Amino acid sequence: MSTAYRPRRSVLYMPGSNERALEKAKSIPCDGLILDLEDAVAPDAKPAARENVCAAASSGEYGRRELTIRVNGIGTGWHDADLEAACAAGPDGIVVPKVNTPKEVHRLVAAMERYGAPDRTRLWAMIETPEAILKADKIARADDRLACFVIGTNDLVKELQAQHVPGRGPLLPALAQALLAARRAGIAILDGVFNNVQDADGFAAECRQGREFGFDGKTLIHPGQVEPCNAAFSPSQAEVEEADGIVAAWRDGAGSGVVTFNGKMIERLHVDIAERVLAIHKAVSA
Repeated sequence: MSTAYRPRRSVLYMPGSNERALEKAKSIPCDGLILDLEDAVAPDAKPAARENVCAAASSGEYGRRELTIRVNGIGTGWHDADLEAACAAGPDGIVVPKVNTPKEVHRLVAAMERYGAPDRTRLWAMIETPEAILKADKIARADDRLACFVIGTNDLVKELQAQHVPGRGPLLPALAQALLAARRAGIAILDGVFNNVQDADGFAAECRQGREFGFDGKTLIHPGQVEPCNAAFSPSQAEVEEADGIVAAWRDGAGSGVVTFNGKMIERLHVDIAERVLAIHKAVSA
């Protein structure tokens, strides 16, 4: 289901058990937050973390940031309580790990409705197994409440018995398949995390690759990754100026048959791309 553009350039995981981190997140210039109850939280800390993130999500203190809660996975001992509490808190989204089938989407949506999640609370599905990649098209179109794919690249590498290498060659077929599914369904899709927070050059290269592939943004594990990620997934000034020129040339040449800009023939598809660039620029500038 297509929706109006919302910036999701940088979406930062924050551990739900760390109250100081949740407070700090109010001032981090990321587009979105995933308040985490899963990997970042030890088993004995999960009940307290659940209270923390639900209070944060319902506080109204995070400005324009898109707030989501990552619950523990289907079949775990914490999943049902996490999902019920998250629905009551009413965040922008509920992130569910390892969503593998359309049937799981249907069950999750039914549970969200049963627990009284407000209409604005959308489902975000983590795609991080071979089964999910092979069923990505059906998962993406399973229900209109599903708004976003989050690629779990670390789990994909593990499941594929592959290796983390520069350029992510082993993952490229899976990334492309997930992107095709998301774009066909008209939902957002976020690239996976970059693990080495000390490797600024490697991170920048992976952000560029993600944007070139077509991802809406990237999930992050450290606040220091936010600003370079925002820059990578924002149109440059040159891109904005070119987009302005294409739209103006198309408007001025309406009815003339052939429209050119900077010596290149312009078709409707080029205008659509330019208009998206301008929409992104307007949204992130706000």
